[in-house]
Amino acid sequence: MRREMNGVTKSRFEAASGFALRPCQDCPVETTRMCISFSLCQPGEVGTIQALKTSASVHDHVCVQMFSNNDEAVINKKLPKELLLRIFSFLDVVTLCRCAQVSRAWNVLALDGSNWQRIDLFDFQRDIEGRVVENISKRCGGFLRKLSLRGCLGVGDNALRTFAQNCRNIEVLNLNGCTKITDATCTSLSKFCSKLRHLDLASCTSITNLSLKALSEGCPLLEQLNISWCDQVTKDGIQALVRGCGGLKALFLKGCTQLEDEALKYIGAHCPELVTLNLQTCLQITDDGLITICRGCHKLQSLCASGCSNITDAILNALGQNCPRLRILEVARCSQLTDVGFTTLARNCHELEKMDLEECVQITDSTLIQLSIHCPRLQVLSLSHCELITDDGIRHLGNGACAHDRLEVIELDNCPLITDASLEHLKSCHSLERIELYDCQQITRAGIKRLRTHLPNIKVHAYFAPVTPPPSVGGSRQRFCRCCIIL
Repeated sequence: MRREMNGVTKSRFEAASGFALRPCQDCPVETTRMCISFSLCQPGEVGTIQALKTSASVHDHVCVQMFSNNDEAVINKKLPKELLLRIFSFLDVVTLCRCAQVSRAWNVLALDGSNWQRIDLFDFQRDIEGRVVENISKRCGGFLRKLSLRGCLGVGDNALRTFAQNCRNIEVLNLNGCTKITDATCTSLSKFCSKLRHLDLASCTSITNLSLKALSEGCPLLEQLNISWCDQVTKDGIQALVRGCGGLKALFLKGCTQLEDEALKYIGAHCPELVTLNLQTCLQITDDGLITICRGCHKLQSLCASGCSNITDAILNALGQNCPRLRILEVARCSQLTDVGFTTLARNCHELEKMDLEECVQITDSTLIQLSIHCPRLQVLSLSHCELITDDGIRHLGNGACAHDRLEVIELDNCPLITDASLEHLKSCHSLERIELYDCQQITRAGIKRLRTHLPNIKVHAYFAPVTPPPSVGGSRQRFCRCCIIL
């Protein structure tokens, strides 16, 4: 049965907005008030976005006044439509839908395409189907600049083709985890979305070299591309991509296990503007490929090579000589790196802010001494499983240029030589927010307590093994189980 809501029917709103309304199951529906949930689909489709809760309601759902016959409210008289439209442009999806129910005038303004330039469905709803994306694209049209469908498993190539045809001004598109999409989606984007700058295809495992070739032909403005875990991509795809998209500034290739040094040589030769590069777990990468990156990409600020176990100090030397703007370096599990390489790096890259050196098992206090002297901006440092680090290295770090105002996080998990003395050395690090001390056998509760008296807001993550119970007294109780007696 269709209920009248102050002169405007429920079905009229659904038809105009593309959002479905349904009665609340938890409270009685009154004549002019209705508990609703929003759905980014046509009426009758499955999948809802629960309306925001409000303390003013007498129940847990939002009760909102539906359409009013009176469009001559004070706010409508005082503010011109252009200003109201500008205000609405700052609202999110759910709030816009709520405003669309206030009056006929607000309905027109809230559903205006200019308000739908940025849409992120991740926090609202991830079980949407392709028809939802099609509806969004038809409503927003050329206004839409940024869309996130991260984690929307039901969206496929057909819906994204319709989207590409309708939203040709899209600049930022996040399809992370949309596992149904294939090379056909990139072909559509290449054909219709020439203004695309940022594209996230992480975990879209059906993507192949054909997608990269299509993007290089139709999206020359592309600046950021994430194809992490797209393990079908090879050097041929990278070659095609960089030849057409020479303006790339950020490239995420995490888990692209087929990539070899030759792929990096293409990047180094064609992407001089590159700022961010993630090669985590690209196991075939060696010094040769990364040295080419360092020599061709002098603007590099962030490099992740964690898990690239073949690299040596030659990489650190190349970074120090060619990439002075480096701010983030992640080389966890690169066990061939030594103090010699980190010394060269620290003496040349003074803007370092974050370093992940977990399981760089050959480094000693010498590395910490160099960082404390030459890297005054250091904020985050991971030394987990660096078993040669001692209290003396932490002492230098605690007295270094970064200690007082910069250092925020230090991770010392499984550093067996660290004692409470290290915590004493860190008392002067007033910006320190978190310290990791798991399995540091010589750290005590008393040492942590003393640290907290100086840094009361610090988060200390530590684990203390339970005390081994003493052997039983008297000797009457057997020290092995009955199974051992039988055997």
